[in-house]
Amino acid sequence: MQIWSQASKMAAQTPAERNRYVDFLRSISILVVIIGHWMIATAYVVDGEMNAGHLLAGRPQLHWMTWLFQVMPIFFIVGGYSNAVSLESAKRKGVGYGGWLSARLNRLVAPLLVLLVAWAVIAVAMTLFGARPKVIQFVSQAALIPTWFLSIYIVVVILAPLAYKFWQRFGFTSFLVFVAGAAITDTAFFAADMRWLGWTNYLWVWLAVHHLGFAWRDDRLGHVAKRLLFSAVGFVVLWSLTSYGPYPLAMVGSPDPGLSNTLPPKITLLALGIFQFGLLLALEVPMRRALSGLRLWTATVLINSMIMTVYLWHITVMVIFAALLYLAGGLGLGIEPGTLDWWLSRPVWIAILFVLLLPVALVLSPLERRGRPADAPIPAPARQVAGAVMICLGVALLAMYGFGGGPFPRLDLVSFSLVIVGSGISGLLPSFR
Repeated sequence: MQIWSQASKMAAQTPAERNRYVDFLRSISILVVIIGHWMIATAYVVDGEMNAGHLLAGRPQLHWMTWLFQVMPIFFIVGGYSNAVSLESAKRKGVGYGGWLSARLNRLVAPLLVLLVAWAVIAVAMTLFGARPKVIQFVSQAALIPTWFLSIYIVVVILAPLAYKFWQRFGFTSFLVFVAGAAITDTAFFAADMRWLGWTNYLWVWLAVHHLGFAWRDDRLGHVAKRLLFSAVGFVVLWSLTSYGPYPLAMVGSPDPGLSNTLPPKITLLALGIFQFGLLLALEVPMRRALSGLRLWTATVLINSMIMTVYLWHITVMVIFAALLYLAGGLGLGIEPGTLDWWLSRPVWIAILFVLLLPVALVLSPLERRGRPADAPIPAPARQVAGAVMICLGVALLAMYGFGGGPFPRLDLVSFSLVIVGSGISGLLPSFR
């Protein structure tokens, strides 16, 4: 296959000093997220009516599985490592903050814009064909779930140079500052019922997790025994918080009405990240040895070359496929979720979705590999930051309410406009450069 041959050539040219395990963890974490979403989303047709839901709702016996499938902390840690490497490289080359940020935003936002424009078109088409507004909102909201990650990750990227200087100056003390911020926020959230303050944990928690990537880059976590101890501490803290504290067991979604570990984030996600990270880091030496082989490394390179595309589009593919099955009389959607037959059908379901996702990835992934034109002017840092903040706000609103919904009329138009105008201000659209 041509794409494998191209990936193999790229893999063979990899510099010896590159930490391939970072790329491997990035690819594996995203694949786990995709499979997890495809597993817990349920589509069940009864008497011609579609019942779409969440497998974890009403099934507390399955909540432990989220400790395996909630791997977003790993992605943020890998992001911290990668951002440290790119900042060091930019410093050596004399590239300033504006040039560094421009390259990062271009890689993140370009594939995101395609997804949002596509769903804006789909929403308009559904409206013209008479679909109910609630249906449009539900499917678009479901399809845009992956975008919440980018809305916060872009903010973390904006702050990455400052955070890295903080780390270089104070080491683990800087990490503990963010941990303390998250703990204080959770205390106010539960003890003083300051629910609004909980939203600041999008910064405290994820900046702390991102900081662990800096620690990894600087090799501050020692040998295997120390890494396993690090993991054990994370596990004990997480188990204690969920067993004796006010935190739910599930690390994904909101199966507990009114309380979630993710909306807004809680310190449990940080404990989960420490647990997972210490365990995975203990495997670094043998995994780096395995990744020195061309075949495994080629597969890793191939996945990473289209990673944003497959992540952003995997739920869209599932939503469209489920809709087509429903229009075909509910073909394959008559198995009750959670039953033995339903579990036995999951490998087939996931395999079909991967087959459908692959051509989408092949067509759209060149966008995330296309760099910014060398002759394109770099907007001022303040302009880029202002535009990026607008993008994040618009994306967050669309992820929360979808198209056609929200507490205010035509909020979707405002949210979509924020993304487009913000992209223009940041210099990510050719006509605005």
